[in-house]
Amino acid sequence: MTDTLDTAPVLAPSAADPQRLDPAQDPVARFLRAAAAAPARTAVQAAGTSLSFAELDHRTAVLAGALRAHGIRRGDRVGVHLPRTAELVVALLAVWRAGAAYVPLDPAYPAPRLALMAEDAALALLISTDAAALALPPGLRTIRPDAAGTPTDPAPGTPHDPAYVIYTSGSTGTPKGVEVCRGNVAALLAGLERSGAYRAEPAVVGWNASVSFDASVQQWARVCRGDTLVVLDDAERLDPERLAAVIARHGVTDLDLTPSHWELLREPLAGARTPRLFMGGEPVPERTWKEIDAAGLDALNLYGPTECTVDSTTTRISGPGPHIGAPLPGVGAHLLDEHLRPVAPGATGELYLTGPGIAHGYVRRPGQTAGRFVASPFTPGERMYRTGDQARRGPGGLLEYAGRVDRQVKLRGYRIELGEIEHALARHPAVAEAAVKVYEAAPGDRRLAGYVTAASPVTPGELLEDLRGRLPAHLVPATVTVLPAFPLTPNGKTDHAALPVPAAPAEPDAPAAASAAPAPGADGVGEQVAGVWRTVLGLDTVRPDDSFLDLGGHSLAALRVVHMLRRKLGVELQLRHLLDAEDLAAFTEAVRRATLAGTAPRPALVARRDGTR
Repeated sequence: MTDTLDTAPVLAPSAADPQRLDPAQDPVARFLRAAAAAPARTAVQAAGTSLSFAELDHRTAVLAGALRAHGIRRGDRVGVHLPRTAELVVALLAVWRAGAAYVPLDPAYPAPRLALMAEDAALALLISTDAAALALPPGLRTIRPDAAGTPTDPAPGTPHDPAYVIYTSGSTGTPKGVEVCRGNVAALLAGLERSGAYRAEPAVVGWNASVSFDASVQQWARVCRGDTLVVLDDAERLDPERLAAVIARHGVTDLDLTPSHWELLREPLAGARTPRLFMGGEPVPERTWKEIDAAGLDALNLYGPTECTVDSTTTRISGPGPHIGAPLPGVGAHLLDEHLRPVAPGATGELYLTGPGIAHGYVRRPGQTAGRFVASPFTPGERMYRTGDQARRGPGGLLEYAGRVDRQVKLRGYRIELGEIEHALARHPAVAEAAVKVYEAAPGDRRLAGYVTAASPVTPGELLEDLRGRLPAHLVPATVTVLPAFPLTPNGKTDHAALPVPAAPAEPDAPAAASAAPAPGADGVGEQVAGVWRTVLGLDTVRPDDSFLDLGGHSLAALRVVHMLRRKLGVELQLRHLLDAEDLAAFTEAVRRATLAGTAPRPALVARRDGTR
């Protein structure tokens, strides 16, 4: 007999208020039922650790008891600063069991940004194994995820209680925290079940997204409905070959990823059983859409802002071209003009969303909350979220994404406010003005470019180094250009469209050219490494003392470099070899050492790509 999961009941389409949701569908209540129904089933696989549902139930009860013993009560906010291990799942679920909301503090983020988030969120407690790495607000207490406590029953609460606060890029220069409630999460799981995105039988879910990215909620919270969670560590997430091997080893059936990530993963997965793909975070390019459709892969395109609890619309990736599909059950999608009037059929309008996924708002920012979460002119007492996305209805009424009404961009799955980067650049004492835009270095390779006018002498390298100490990696531009003045529009504002495309590094003069070229060596490795850098970065020339990051490299570009050199040289090369190297010369030596160490093993992908699950 096929094992099936306890699924959520049908919700009334007008159930815009999370309070109206059945309390039995609270994620913690669902987890307890899943653990009681199949205590021996594997709940979490992570870094050599395996937890059954019974073990996860016990460990979260113990940690929840420790949290309550430290004074945590319903509605408090608890920071979670942990690497991607089984302890991360334990901590997140324990915070919910204690009746509190978690605030993810990604260890990969710069310490000043984490300190800002911790202070802004007014954390009541921090769960961490490395609190010394943080500049904590005065008086903030810390416990470890293995802290002893008396197992406790879940704290009573309501669907309106906060579940988490996730910080997004802020146009004013400061990240803003979006507070999402328990009923929102319950509605997300229920909506994806009713839409058919989740299968009825237990799935094996690869947790791929950063805990600071809202897509992580849709992934890790699936353990609450009885699915097995495979926590992909950073090395596995960032290495397509290793990720493909993990998918095969654990029999992953569902994988969430961005279209950019799929571009790197499709080749390692060729010939293997491909999981159901949950694509989101950025628009699916037409070429990718048609490729997936032609291959007959099981793939979904999901769309939704953080403020509407991860996903608001979904559709199968099939048919003639990209679209974002139809709203999830209970979600309303309205295309409106600037006067909040519906646009004509087929016309483009701003997308406003309603329903049980609408978040509380922004932490400590009532003005911004009022500006984005507005009263619905259609249903008294209902709130709408103004997405800033433009859309239109195509054939069959399906929604088609048509761009933005502001300067927010989506890049490699990250939501980025260009204004935040401009503010960070302008904080440098040598900068008079700052501007940022997106440019395409090569077809499909979109990057951030920064521009400044200088108040005193400063180099692009100095500015980039300063930004890396302030901002997460995805917010640091690939290049910074110092200009004598910014181009202006007729009304005197910066003309971002007229800012020059970043120039490639200047060609060395003829006498220096020979010494600037990388030494190939008798093995030819140097020239092959330099050739891959030139290809990936779109440059004519690279020099031994060039830094990959300073040339505009980013994480996906680094993955392409490693993948191409593995194929060319057959070496066991890791992403860290590139990211840890100071310059091209140092990376070339790392590649030579890897070459001498032997060839790279290929992952054993033996399952058939026949659509079976």
